[in-house]
Amino acid sequence: MKHIRPVLTVVAVLLIVWYAAAIKMNATWTYDQAARAGTTPSFSEVVSDTMQQARPLLPVPHQVAAELWKTTALKKITSKRSMVYQGIITLKTTLWGFGLGIVVGVSLAAIIVLSRIGRLSLMPWAIISQTVPIVALAPMIVVLSNAIGAGSLLVPKAIIAAYLSFFPVMVSMVKGLSSPDHMQLDLLRTYGAKPTAVFWKLRVPASMPYFFASLKVSVAAAFVGAVVGELSTSAISGLGARMLIGSQFGEPMIMWAALFAAAILAAVLIFTVGAIEKIMRRAMGGRPA
Repeated sequence: MKHIRPVLTVVAVLLIVWYAAAIKMNATWTYDQAARAGTTPSFSEVVSDTMQQARPLLPVPHQVAAELWKTTALKKITSKRSMVYQGIITLKTTLWGFGLGIVVGVSLAAIIVLSRIGRLSLMPWAIISQTVPIVALAPMIVVLSNAIGAGSLLVPKAIIAAYLSFFPVMVSMVKGLSSPDHMQLDLLRTYGAKPTAVFWKLRVPASMPYFFASLKVSVAAAFVGAVVGELSTSAISGLGARMLIGSQFGEPMIMWAALFAAAILAAVLIFTVGAIEKIMRRAMGGRPA
């Protein structure tokens, strides 16, 4: 209970600020309508109206919750209006990007650690790559994907997700693969171990804590990349596409419901990765985190 209380306190404060901001922002419409009718609404009437506007500037929490419930529990999963249906599409893109990001990140880390040329050539470019806005790269990725015959939008969206997710894995694995000290390396060389044996029997096991630590950051980055990809590639499906549709057609409820659905899905992914990490740690004989 002691751990939950601070979290609930923060949530309560955020809800109070959200409701207050909604009243202030949505009151403009209420006063305009009252002025046209030649009346002056009381404060309670203003508050009541701002709580139930159909297209408010800032929807109140219970409106967002109602829209989210309507588009999840009350819609068939096969319906394109269902946030579950849209979430599955975004999840698929995220997992493809996450997997590709892990492969690229681990491969680059191995090259950087084992090769001096790789360390001098790849590491700077990997760092520079993260300074380029992904929104600017997304259209180029789409064009190149179409040029090589990858017509499905899944390919460019997965590449965008992988572009954001590989870097945390690479940096952590470089640190992890480099973590064995000189005494351990010299001991294996004394025993006549080949470089491949040193890599698999010493460097890789030593890097596992760093690898698992990077996965939560990487999966979150992959999810952000998937949503950005949907926003930037003119996708018609996915949570990012629902946000864009809600914005373009003046449907704030859809936009905010998709936003919270995305936040919930991201939290589920992070907790799932954390659970897998604990299982793998126990299987490898490590101490539980």
